[in-house]
Amino acid sequence: MNIRKYQSSDIPSMTELWNEVVDAGNAFPQEEKLSLTDAESFFAAQSCCGVAQDKNGTVLGLYILHPNNVGRCGHICNASYAVSSSARGKHIGEMLVRDSIEAGKALGFSILQFNAVVESNLAARSLYEKLGFHQLGVIPKGFRMKDGHYENICPYYIEL
Repeated sequence: MNIRKYQSSDIPSMTELWNEVVDAGNAFPQEEKLSLTDAESFFAAQSCCGVAQDKNGTVLGLYILHPNNVGRCGHICNASYAVSSSARGKHIGEMLVRDSIEAGKALGFSILQFNAVVESNLAARSLYEKLGFHQLGVIPKGFRMKDGHYENICPYYIEL
């Protein structure tokens, strides 16, 4: 598996991966899928986007990295990750998170913060804790799932 910066030729695969997670309705706050045109500008607007590519050249995962806030909080970045449902369990998410940490450092950020990790997303939470992230607390019923019920969210951070 190779983690690298995305290229414009990756946009269709990245859009498909992103929309798969949006459609599942249990991890990303977005409700609207990206069109190819919107995806192009969305990914270009990030501070960094990385993709996980297998030996056959197939993009199986991605991350986006951008400032979490502005001004006096501009040293804090935020990231989101998507891994193809067909490729989960192969540690692609871990490789993406590790790469995003290095990208955040290289861009001059000093903290990586996740604002809305759904409490029931145990795989992500376990990975973040394994990598040294700290849970900030719990926001009760902070995430509306696709079926309409609410779940708690758990913000996390790590110093870079």
